[in-house]
Amino acid sequence: MEMLQNFAEWAWLRHHNPLSWYIRPLFLIPFCYAAWRRSLTGIAVTLLALATSMFWFPAPAHPDPRVAEFLDVERKYLLGKWGAAKLLFTAMAPLFLFALAFVFWRRSIWTGLTVIAVGSLLKIGWSFYFGGESGWAVVPPAIAGLFVITVVMFVARRKLGWVSF
Repeated sequence: MEMLQNFAEWAWLRHHNPLSWYIRPLFLIPFCYAAWRRSLTGIAVTLLALATSMFWFPAPAHPDPRVAEFLDVERKYLLGKWGAAKLLFTAMAPLFLFALAFVFWRRSIWTGLTVIAVGSLLKIGWSFYFGGESGWAVVPPAIAGLFVITVVMFVARRKLGWVSF
């Protein structure tokens, strides 16, 4: 059990690196592509990469205080008392991924972009609701990710011939 605790602490410190925050939304691109190609393996591999990406980068020498504050809020949320409301909030993440995979499986880029935008706004809203001012730490990576994903989708539509928009 101590080894698991040590790993969790090691990973958590690396999650303070802003690069892990900026890369995570970008995993939606291969996730959507895998769903478009109807590849369950691609979806699974992307989800594994997404789940492990929080510790790909070294722990920062001087973490951003707002990031550290927000992650402290997030940790307290996850380790605190669980009830129906928390289960509902937590279920939103897998429901978001399911909805996203479903709409791209059905080859609907517009609906997919809408799901991504709504998911981004819900994440930002959750961050401010539970994290207060520290929620601002989530805004730049969420908006940057949404922008990059949207650009990639439009380029893919044009270059790859994704026709259902």
